[in-house]
Amino acid sequence: MPLLAAGPEIKLWPKGAPGESGGIGPEEIRPPQGERPVKRITNVTEPAITVYRPPAGKNSGAAVVVCPGGGYNILAYDLEGTEIAEWLNSIGVTGIVLKYRVPRRKGDNFPRLPLQDAQRAIRLARKNADAWGIDPARIGILGFSAGGHLAVMAATHWDEPAYQRTDDADDLSSRPDFLIPVYAAYLTTDADPWTLSPQVKVTPRTPPTFMVVTYDDKNRGSDAALFLTALKKAGVAAEAHIFLAGGHGYGLRPSAHPVSQWPRLCEQWMRASGILK
Repeated sequence: MPLLAAGPEIKLWPKGAPGESGGIGPEEIRPPQGERPVKRITNVTEPAITVYRPPAGKNSGAAVVVCPGGGYNILAYDLEGTEIAEWLNSIGVTGIVLKYRVPRRKGDNFPRLPLQDAQRAIRLARKNADAWGIDPARIGILGFSAGGHLAVMAATHWDEPAYQRTDDADDLSSRPDFLIPVYAAYLTTDADPWTLSPQVKVTPRTPPTFMVVTYDDKNRGSDAALFLTALKKAGVAAEAHIFLAGGHGYGLRPSAHPVSQWPRLCEQWMRASGILK
């Protein structure tokens, strides 16, 4: 499933990212190796997006900002980034892979810097909607593990600007039109794993959600159930798939577990929800 049309990397902040002090060393790319090869990126001080567009004849107009995981320390850039863009392109969706700031800076416990990057990425997608062939009312966010947490933060804090205005793109809404967290991390706290984290501020304006997790992935199955309950209470349309087994960090690479069917289920949900037309 080859990438169809990858554009050049676009810096989110041409004049420098807000709150970025640098001092963590040059950006580092660690090549894939081992039994589960994954391209890892760290020391990101200049966050950016790369836009992957489907062929014009297949373009549905929908777009998704993709947030790779990696514990807010690295980005699993192919497993949970470019490979996801390939799949999105195959179903007619523009994939916008977000290279957000990692590792987590000392004292940034929210973490606010990645949230700034996610909000900015959504706004830039809206600003460039015509040029990129996307519908500004069908821009979602998808993330894995820590990237899933970031996607949830973007979906529940869109009405709280994480940075001061830098240009006219920041006059546009950062609310994603739909949310897809896959084995999202940090939805609860270690101190209270049976209560949704106070960071997860679900309201009736939280976007429609499709989530995927496995029961054997630590406590993330119960985390997803708590998040689903909060969405239900708020009247937000949501679909959750909690598979028995599969662990963590599988992306969309095939396995012997039924969780590997999640991309097909997600596509069905996107069609049923009117995201794919």
